[in-house]
Amino acid sequence: QVQLVESGGGLVQAGESLRLSCAASGSSIRTMGWYRQPPGKQRELVATITNGGVTNYASSVKDRFTITRDNVKNTVYLQMNSLKPEDTVVYYCWRAVAVWGKGTQVTVSA
Repeated sequence: QVQLVESGGGLVQAGESLRLSCAASGSSIRTMGWYRQPPGKQRELVATITNGGVTNYASSVKDRFTITRDNVKNTVYLQMNSLKPEDTVVYYCWRAVAVWGKGTQVTVSA
C-alpha cells in the first residue's frame, strides 16, 4: 500500500518562501498533488502534476507556487514563494486516486 510522507512545513513571514516535499513509498506512477484545508472549509486543490509533468494550479497560487516531481525518487515538491497570511493552513499530499498524507502545517505571519 502506498504511503505519503510530507515534510517542509513551518513558520515564515509574509513574502518568504517554503518548499514542501512528499515522498511516496512504492510506485508513484500516477498523478500527484497538493491540497489544503482551511478551518471550517472543504479540502481544496492547490496543484497537481501528472506522471508526464503536466501541471494544474488553483488560481490563487498559480503565479506563486510551482509543483514538480522526481519520478526516480517518487517525490513531489511544492515550491511556495511570496507567501501570504491567507496561505496559513495544513497542506496535504495526494496521489490519485485516493491516497493522502497526514498533512504538514504552513503558517505565514503578517
